[in-house]
Amino acid sequence: MNPLTTSAFDLPGHLSPKADPALIADDEQHFAAIAECLEQSIADLSDRLDAERKAPGGAGRQAMDRDMEIHRLTARLRALRRFGMDLCLGHMVSADNPEPVYVGRLGLTDSAGRRLLLDWRSPAAEPFFGATHANPMGLASRRRYRWARSRISDYWDEVFTPDGLVGHAALDDQSAFIASLGSNRSARMRDVLGTIQADQDTIIRAGSRGALVVDGGPGTGKTVVALHRSAYLLHSDPRLGHRRGGVLFVGPHQPYLGYVADVLPSLGEEGVQTCTLRDLVAEGAVAAIEADPNVALLKSSANLVKAIETAVRFYEEPPTTGMTVTTHWSDIWLSAEDWAVAFEAAPGIPHNEARDQIREELLTILVDKHDGDASAELLRKSLLQNRELLTTFDRAWPLLEAADLVGDLWSVPAYLRKCAPWLSSDEVQQLQRGVAQAWTVSDLPLLDAARQRLGDPEAARRKRRHSASVAAEREHMAKVVDALLEADDDGEGVMTMLRGQDLQDTLVDVTAQPSTEPDLLAGPFAHIVVDEAQELTDAEWQMLLLRCPSRSFTIVGDRAQARHGFTESWQERLERIGLDRINLTSLSINYRTPEEIMAEAEPVIRAVLPDANVPTSVRSSDVPVVHGSAADLNSILDTWLAAHADGIACVIGDPTFRTTSRVRSLTPELSKGLEFDLVVLIDPEAFGKGIEGAVDRYVAMTRATQQLVILTSS
Repeated sequence: MNPLTTSAFDLPGHLSPKADPALIADDEQHFAAIAECLEQSIADLSDRLDAERKAPGGAGRQAMDRDMEIHRLTARLRALRRFGMDLCLGHMVSADNPEPVYVGRLGLTDSAGRRLLLDWRSPAAEPFFGATHANPMGLASRRRYRWARSRISDYWDEVFTPDGLVGHAALDDQSAFIASLGSNRSARMRDVLGTIQADQDTIIRAGSRGALVVDGGPGTGKTVVALHRSAYLLHSDPRLGHRRGGVLFVGPHQPYLGYVADVLPSLGEEGVQTCTLRDLVAEGAVAAIEADPNVALLKSSANLVKAIETAVRFYEEPPTTGMTVTTHWSDIWLSAEDWAVAFEAAPGIPHNEARDQIREELLTILVDKHDGDASAELLRKSLLQNRELLTTFDRAWPLLEAADLVGDLWSVPAYLRKCAPWLSSDEVQQLQRGVAQAWTVSDLPLLDAARQRLGDPEAARRKRRHSASVAAEREHMAKVVDALLEADDDGEGVMTMLRGQDLQDTLVDVTAQPSTEPDLLAGPFAHIVVDEAQELTDAEWQMLLLRCPSRSFTIVGDRAQARHGFTESWQERLERIGLDRINLTSLSINYRTPEEIMAEAEPVIRAVLPDANVPTSVRSSDVPVVHGSAADLNSILDTWLAAHADGIACVIGDPTFRTTSRVRSLTPELSKGLEFDLVVLIDPEAFGKGIEGAVDRYVAMTRATQQLVILTSS
């Protein structure tokens, strides 16, 4: 990047009064300093990164620290190269200091220690987002920039005191903000950090203790808040750092994750894990929707998930009769009480991973009971080859697979009745199916609970293989040392140090574990952010509670957009699934959907949910909602595409329509969380009846930022 040689401002002709040097000269000077600092910072970071990569890797903690430093430098370098000048969001002037403070996506300090950009997540930057005319938070004025192709295409000044007006502000108040609301959408969520509003910023910066609920209707910026809060908390709260578990962001479906994929990196944060609930379980990729709504309802219960504990305990019952263990030296009696003691040797450890500890406890009991001449080591080796003992142990505490365990529930009625005795005979029968492992989305919470409770069935095998490998390496190294010492003529000096056991131990790498890909979504996480949380069943909530022992959540949703109904309060729902310390907040201003569209959408949801949190739109598009025939779909799209060089349209409700580069085709459910310039609904009355149908129509209607067209086939 070269130092700034041209103006950072590229204002269109109708905004020429804003190009007055009296208004932008200070900005130009500051941008020149930022450009120079960026060039130097990128060069310095590149040199440091090259040096780190060429440095010796080391071992253990040293290697981990080196890898983390390389990751940190790479992320910082990527962010600086990605944005360049448009790292800067705007500036603010305090009432008691005329020197502007510039706020950026990242903090930036020049070589002399001068702060050029204040990180947006720092406490000092809060007034830039939170100041209002009712509460200016000490500001005299604020300026926000609108960037296009690395140049400023507009800026928006707000003045909070009479002094803020003098020579510093171009008062076409709200121009950049309102323009941004109506601007064309793209396949990815646009950058909105520079226009975060005070009501949103208050929630973004709220503390992380307990569960914070953000309830808001369409267009209120719930997703914006959820994403920015993820980046803010990970940066600002030391209790949530990567070494403490980090932050997990859970979205409703893959099109949504693709849509928001650029947002977190644009906020200077690449460390947030993102996923859908399906991604938490391997079977999620192929799981079908449960065909029978009654079966789906039964499986949505948290009680059925908790029945997994009983299902596993069935395989952890010690033998009720003793046995005689025959060795080369004597017979040893292993009583039922001895088995019971051994089975209590690994409390709290996943079933499969506890096997080795329980087996070791059995061996210890047998060795202690033996009164023959054999050494303990020799007796242990003999016992480990005792086929009858090992067979009995394998039957009493078998290795289990989660898929087999859950599959048995759906194929062995007696097993399901034992694990879930509250189910009626009819309900047990409903849950049975011909292909036990034909997984559905409703099975995922049970599979997840089983996998968490059982642990990795391969872990014990890998550990044993590793121990055997280390033992073999020790034996080999001992032979090498003996050979070296035997070849040493004088038997003195450095060679004699090899006799020391500590030095010999350093020659064997006992820390190297067999390589396995870590499950980045297994947790535990320090904080979890859930968007479209109104859709989660009690069973699905258990998947997240398992991954967040701290119970630190940001829960974002809208009761009026729950497809299966949400008649209780957030407080009631969350307390029932196991959360406490619940704080409720609400967003009520619709920044996205024009009032013309909301006027048609509101009666749709009010008809089934009279208390729906329907937000108030802040703008009008002056474009009425159009009603017409589905036969006109292609001509409507062609006309719109010809009139709009940019922007994205979406057809909702026509499975035969194929997605193109600028027109998506989605179901109402998969449109949730997304937004488009033009939305065309096909036969919305066919979306369904009751609450589910009304919610799907309401959600689909409120995806439009400019125009809504409703077409019917008859």
